[in-house]
Amino acid sequence: MSFPKQFTWGAAAASYQIEGAHQAEGKGESVWDMFVRKKGAIFQGHTGDVACDHYHRYAEDVALWQQVGLQAYRLSVSWPRVLPEGTGSVSAGGLAFYDRLVDSLLSAGITPWVTCFHWDFPVALYHRGGWQNPDSASWFADYVAILSERLSDRVRHFMTFNEPQCFLLMGLETAAQAPGDKLREQEVVRAQHNVLVAHGKAVQALRAHAKQPLQIGYAPVGVVSIPATEDPQDVAAAKQRMATAEGSRWDNVSWYDPVFLGKYPERDGLLSKLPPGFERDLPLIAQPLDFCGTNIYFGAKVRAKESGKPEIVPEAPGAPITAFNWPVTPSALYYGPQFFWERYGKPVVITENGLSCRDWVSVDGAVHDPNRVDFMTRYLRELHRAVQEGVNVSGYFHWSIMDNFEWAEGYKERFGLIHVDYQTQKRTLKDSALWYAKVIASNGEALFT
Repeated sequence: MSFPKQFTWGAAAASYQIEGAHQAEGKGESVWDMFVRKKGAIFQGHTGDVACDHYHRYAEDVALWQQVGLQAYRLSVSWPRVLPEGTGSVSAGGLAFYDRLVDSLLSAGITPWVTCFHWDFPVALYHRGGWQNPDSASWFADYVAILSERLSDRVRHFMTFNEPQCFLLMGLETAAQAPGDKLREQEVVRAQHNVLVAHGKAVQALRAHAKQPLQIGYAPVGVVSIPATEDPQDVAAAKQRMATAEGSRWDNVSWYDPVFLGKYPERDGLLSKLPPGFERDLPLIAQPLDFCGTNIYFGAKVRAKESGKPEIVPEAPGAPITAFNWPVTPSALYYGPQFFWERYGKPVVITENGLSCRDWVSVDGAVHDPNRVDFMTRYLRELHRAVQEGVNVSGYFHWSIMDNFEWAEGYKERFGLIHVDYQTQKRTLKDSALWYAKVIASNGEALFT
């Protein structure tokens, strides 16, 4: 009942969510440093100024992660920490932090997986048009070249972007996330195209400056559909919904197809809103990748209408939900990886999966989070089922390794395997961390005992 021998067990976090030290050693402002100061934008006015103080406490954190038995840690680099103005002069101190972190991970036997961009865009470049500016693709590639030049002698695994659906649709269209803009769909689509061009240029930069052969991927939101029943028509409807972009901008194919297949889907209105001559960029966007990353937390139940077209089935009253009010749907880790493997033919890596719980330190000094253990057991069993049926899944990264700043929700939501007291910065391994250590040590067999 184990996973494949080379399967990677990890956990993840992101720079703005845990590092703090928001002005240390000349770090520039990110759009999140800006957005958290917008009145009413963040739960109870929280900020990431200190967060988990990981910038100063990384050695303590890595030692804890070693106790959990992590084989890999997915970190992200703060663009304005490395380049305070987004371009130009490099911050020696900022770049040195990631040197120290990578070296500490390697000394602990933990493989670093680096995400180049996890939402903290430099304010200086936002004021020059941000992702709407076509030059943003070159800005990003130049930044990524610095990371490859500096880190690729020790880091083999890189991802360009994390969840472009979120930082574009929620950041530029609904204003729910940084930078908090409400633009027309056409501007957002053009920003999306610039991000995809930036991805392609970044992959080229990573390989051009690499000190060793790299494993490069990309980690959007995985929008998963789950058949409401095992009826073949419902199964077909669920697959159809995952493979189309009808009715929603939150889809797979608008974000994955250009990267893996070199084309945009034929969605109403999408192609007409792309910049003139976008077709010339498609070969650049579709740079060869080594794995398909996907962040999967839940799926929508789908059935076939009489026409055969998919329709979403509402969750039943009282169906389980997380503290974030997301549905608990373990088979998302069966149907999602299956779809991505069949459509794109690249090894699938679950780059995020987890849940928020209302955790606290109990009177016995421990943090008991049985819901998280149950959630992970159910989801990982479904992932194992996909693997057993031939889906090439090469890794799983739990979100997150530790409680942290959960974007617009501030410190309200706790996703971590490790509890953080934000007043004292004391860390406590939750029951789920101790359980996950057994899963990792047994290569998954503990899921079935």
